Amino acid sequence: MRFFASCGKGLEYLLVDELIALGCKHATATTAGANVEGTLADAQRAVMWSRLASRILWPIAEFDCPDEQALYAGASKVDWTQHVAPRSTIAVDAHVGGSGINHAQYAAQRVKDAVVDTLRAQTGSRPDVDLDVPDVRINLVVRKNRAILSIDLSGAPMHRRGWRRKQVDAPLKENLAAAVLMRGRWMDAYRDGGALLDPMCGSGTLLIEGALMAADVAPGLLRHGDDAPTRWPGFDTTTWADIRVDAIRREAEGRAALRPAFFGRDLDPAAVRAASDNAITAGLVDVIAFEVGDVRTLSAPPWRAAGSAYRGSSDAPIATADSATASPDSNAATPAGLVACNPPYDARLAADPALYRALGDALRRTVPTWRASLLCGDESLARATGLRAKKTYRLFNGAIETVLLTVDPIGPVRETANTDAPSVLSPGAEMVANRLRKNLKRLKAWREREGVTCFRAYDADLPEYSAAIDVYTTDEREPRMFLHVQEYAAPADLPEADTRRRRNELLAAAREVFAVPRENVALKTRERGKGGSKYGHFDRRGEFIVVREGRAHLRVNLFDYLDTGLFLDHRPMRLRLFEEANDTRFLNLFAYTGAATVHAALGGARSTTTVDLSATYLQWCADNLQESGVGGARHRLVQADAIAWLESDTGQYDLVFCDPPTFSNSKRAGDFDVQASHVRLLRAAVARLAPGGVLYFSNNYRRFKLDEAAVGAFAHVEDISASTLPPDFERDAKIHRCWRITARG
Repeated sequence: MRFFASCGKGLEYLLVDELIALGCKHATATTAGANVEGTLADAQRAVMWSRLASRILWPIAEFDCPDEQALYAGASKVDWTQHVAPRSTIAVDAHVGGSGINHAQYAAQRVKDAVVDTLRAQTGSRPDVDLDVPDVRINLVVRKNRAILSIDLSGAPMHRRGWRRKQVDAPLKENLAAAVLMRGRWMDAYRDGGALLDPMCGSGTLLIEGALMAADVAPGLLRHGDDAPTRWPGFDTTTWADIRVDAIRREAEGRAALRPAFFGRDLDPAAVRAASDNAITAGLVDVIAFEVGDVRTLSAPPWRAAGSAYRGSSDAPIATADSATASPDSNAATPAGLVACNPPYDARLAADPALYRALGDALRRTVPTWRASLLCGDESLARATGLRAKKTYRLFNGAIETVLLTVDPIGPVRETANTDAPSVLSPGAEMVANRLRKNLKRLKAWREREGVTCFRAYDADLPEYSAAIDVYTTDEREPRMFLHVQEYAAPADLPEADTRRRRNELLAAAREVFAVPRENVALKTRERGKGGSKYGHFDRRGEFIVVREGRAHLRVNLFDYLDTGLFLDHRPMRLRLFEEANDTRFLNLFAYTGAATVHAALGGARSTTTVDLSATYLQWCADNLQESGVGGARHRLVQADAIAWLESDTGQYDLVFCDPPTFSNSKRAGDFDVQASHVRLLRAAVARLAPGGVLYFSNNYRRFKLDEAAVGAFAHVEDISASTLPPDFERDAKIHRCWRITARG
């Protein structure tokens, strides 16, 4: 059979791995869950053991469902006597979308009506409704006019473990806490003798979940107690009993071997009190040490002092950072472990970047060799920690989108000697450094006047050092500088040793002039090939920084792709769009990451439409809009082939920006060649111009030749390339061409 395991968004791939480990035959990730192939016993085992799933849904019927009449008819065809025993209670949960049914509560009501009417007709009696603790919980999903009815084998939300008695504001769900721990490789740390530290523990969710994981306690054991999670007649109670007996055995063995390796701290005494009470309920009071204290005064966990920490009833006193007495062994080397933390970040808790900075400073000072898994409100807060991410993940804490920052190790990366780069600049490196200083001096007045923080500092100024160096400075309270170094392909007859020497001299000069650490330098090789540059993945750091251009805040990724997400040479064009966008309907074609859209929106555009074939770039555009505080239905994102979309669209636009690639191919659309396709493209774009509308057309194909006769038949064309070239790209006047186009008549 195939069943469905739901989960919070962002946990899907972890859930797939967990279900496979639990013995399911096959599982594939989908939005907010996983489709699973397995037996009923596998599904029941997941109800007991899954730490990540929200519900386990066993399908019983599937049918076409274009409207509510079809929903009622389809649900009525189910033999409910096989699923609802006499005098049982039921509840129906519904999730609808992309169909003729758009009201979940009404859809649930219609399914309930079908169940009641069918059973009354067949048995003469009807079930009662119990929304809180029903005997049988039925789940309905309607997507794209297709309905699936399932039995909820979990009976209740699986993130509820059964130990939570008290909580603080914005509590962390237990299954999300499990994901934070798994991404931080907590069980690896525990098996290696490590500890778990939460310096902002709130009600203790991460520590309690971590201890239960280490003790091999099944998440469903306390939640369901002696009862089965559902009274659905199809539930295999014999198998469930076996699963439960095995879970009880494993719990007894795990708790007996559990080490007191858990340390919690919070500034709020009420939060620490709640965490202590929850630990008592979970049976973990003897292994978790809690204290009241500010993260700014954090000290390394007193590994052998855990026995002196607070334990006992909720009426007992709580240790404080000032009153707790360390054991004689507290100065011994701290075992490596994991810091897992959910710092405050939503509006109710008033996220403060300074608090995140204090957290990062405290961890570097106290546990530099440990790993960290920090659930931050957004990327700007994650960056505020000052910790270098090994990887970041987007997770949802309820409806709040968050960023999980994983760090390994916490401490700063030490500078190590590079035998290829001499400590004293060689004559070649000194020559590059001098040229960089000269360029910075030449561009200084312009950069200060225009407020430019991202710019090209060097572009093969010295032929034997053939590379481009771009500077990106972050827009944050304490700005950080990054260098994006693009090394052009060396001549084929140049020995590899000379290529490597020149590269190292260039990098040594750049680090000397800009005083940036090695980890802030992204080095890439860009081969100038026929038809333009080839895109591809490089590092997989998943690290974005936010930079400022005019009024726009834009996300760039310096390490994972050949290009960063922001073409610096188009800065004047984007600022021009900002100036002309007020009260216009703006259209951005081949939008890439949507930087032009952000500028137009900030410039007062009445609406924006952003078209690109890549879902990745459209999401990037959405993130850029959000970074700049722009949102709402006025800003439309369209995943489509630009030409095909233009030729089918009927809208009118006052301002259009079109910057196509030189060449592209895609499984979703035919090949695109700007030279061969530009007349068709421009004709379709001009047709969408409102009276008085303007189209700006640009491309960076160095051998491009505009077909002036063909385009001139339907448009007025003005070459404005010179006015769109910024001072930092004056050495490369052919970096792009740009035209201002209006419709004839």
